[in-house]
Amino acid sequence: MRKQGSDLRERERERDARRRTVQRLQSSRKPFTTSLIAARAPKVKGCNEAELDSLPHVQTLRGFPKEELLGKVVLVRFDSTIILRQELGQQSSHVYNAISTIQYLYNAQAKIILLSNWSMKNNSELLTAESVAELLSAVLQLKVAAAKHVSGIMQSKLEDKGKYDVLLLENLSQKEELANCSKFAEQLSLGIDIFVNDAFSQSHKVLASTVGITRFCYACMAGFHFEEALHQLKKAIETNKRPYIAIIGGGKLLEKAAALHFLASRCDGLVFVGMMAFQIMHAQGLPVPMKLVERGVFEEALKIIQFAKLRGIPILCPKDFWCLNSHIPNRLELFPAHSILEGWLPIDIGPKSLEEISSLLSKSEKILWIGPMKFSSSGQDIDGASKLAIMLDNLNRRNCEITFVGNMACKVFTRVSSSASIQNVVDNATVLWEILKGRKLPGLMALDRAYPFEIDWNAIYTDPTQFLVVDIGSGNGLFLFRMARRRKDLNFLGLEINEKLVSRCLASVHRSGMKNGYFIPTNATSTFRSIVSSYPGNLLLVSIQCPNPDFSKPVHRWSMLQRVLVEAIADLLTPDGKVFLQSDIEAVAVRMKEQFLQYGKGKLTLVEEHSDVDISQGGWLKENPFGVRSDWEQHVIDRGDPMFRIMLCKSTRSE
Repeated sequence: MRKQGSDLRERERERDARRRTVQRLQSSRKPFTTSLIAARAPKVKGCNEAELDSLPHVQTLRGFPKEELLGKVVLVRFDSTIILRQELGQQSSHVYNAISTIQYLYNAQAKIILLSNWSMKNNSELLTAESVAELLSAVLQLKVAAAKHVSGIMQSKLEDKGKYDVLLLENLSQKEELANCSKFAEQLSLGIDIFVNDAFSQSHKVLASTVGITRFCYACMAGFHFEEALHQLKKAIETNKRPYIAIIGGGKLLEKAAALHFLASRCDGLVFVGMMAFQIMHAQGLPVPMKLVERGVFEEALKIIQFAKLRGIPILCPKDFWCLNSHIPNRLELFPAHSILEGWLPIDIGPKSLEEISSLLSKSEKILWIGPMKFSSSGQDIDGASKLAIMLDNLNRRNCEITFVGNMACKVFTRVSSSASIQNVVDNATVLWEILKGRKLPGLMALDRAYPFEIDWNAIYTDPTQFLVVDIGSGNGLFLFRMARRRKDLNFLGLEINEKLVSRCLASVHRSGMKNGYFIPTNATSTFRSIVSSYPGNLLLVSIQCPNPDFSKPVHRWSMLQRVLVEAIADLLTPDGKVFLQSDIEAVAVRMKEQFLQYGKGKLTLVEEHSDVDISQGGWLKENPFGVRSDWEQHVIDRGDPMFRIMLCKSTRSE
């Protein structure tokens, strides 16, 4: 009996649970149900303001020393949809910047190789690499020659440089490109010194020509078009002006839900003018032709509505539509949004919709238009998009900041605008959607980083004109702290990628009141030049001590020291300045020595006449010349193992 009673109570609990589930599902059909808001708080990741602010500051062609391009082989991944358009408008900032990237490299006397993918969709004349080279020659006002990407042909073409200005590789249409094939990427990089990515519209994809290739080039940076497009992307999302309204076109609400939540959290109103409008209307409980409703999207649409209601911001959907019936061709009928007759499909928004949108936008200081204003594949011209563009043109002339995202929005505005040009444009909507979802852009993340801040050296050091000593990979900072206490006549700077270690070091600097020592969290490989070149005094010494190679990954084994860093050190050292290298792994020390001698541009020589140099043991220094050991160095010596040390000096004749 006791067991039967237990089973009965269990069945009652199951029924109660099922009853509550049914009630919850039924109540979810009611629009703006406040009781559901807490229970159904959005759990989508999305982007947040901190993540947007932390979009990486990448190395740019504009910020790279122009003199360093002389004689270098530079591969430019250009955007064919911009440069190879059939109707090429030089007035477009995108076109101007894309062309300027190549012309700038040519004027800097770099050896330029161009790479892209193209199709006849953009230009019917693009049948072969030769025809593309001919078109590029006219656009760039340079002689462009076509070649295959096979290394032997490419090398022979490079040696034959006098007959052309720029080399164009064959069309990127291989499956290896889409698969980011490492071997294919390495083949593309043969003979290449510097990679310049100017195909921002491809930055959301993982491609061999934008991501894989960066592993094999010593410097990877953004071209002028890529840099400007990234700037426009950041500008589009800033909340520097209010009210800020987002006009949202296109469909596929489910896959863009996280991005829409972000916009709902950042904007002061959302206006839906594409297929997503029907998903929002359906979630609001309005009658919608079911053939226009996406499957599985109801709950996400409801969450967006509820979140907007919590914030007190309006969501506008069309109030009326111009509709077309396939059985009555060329006849348009106007229907209220909630009573579209069977057999009729909307193709454009109606006058009431435009009137309501105009009322909301008239108070705006900033507007983002993203996605196409399209409801069907009908060939009918969409007049509503043109009227909306005219509204935005009038607002633009009244200093409302407007950003157009995607080809459709930009084309419509260009057709009706009385403005000379469009300043705020993100040409690929998918890229912005990915950022709004909180995802990283692979093509962006693959580029070298640049230091994003200006440094107030006067606030860091008592005398910022003193000679500077830089320790790369400063770790816990013990070496620099001990050196700074000994030599008050020098300033010391630690560059360390581990932010936690840097935070501890800076806390120690603050507690001790030290004014000749400082630490910066950064990847010195990319940022050494921009940081140290801004220092008012001269660079006296650079030390790299016990870098930690990853022997388990042969491709990345020597990534702790790269050519771009060696060249920057060689350039910025003062005459007679020194480079101190040491490691407890002889192979690492040998590798570092070889790289500095190979990439030091002939400016650096080994200090072999030093009395402490042990010629019989490979020319390594017997002792640390500074009398101050790093913590790892002390650990190695305590266990009885050798250290392998060398000193290099910058020749006075190199300046």
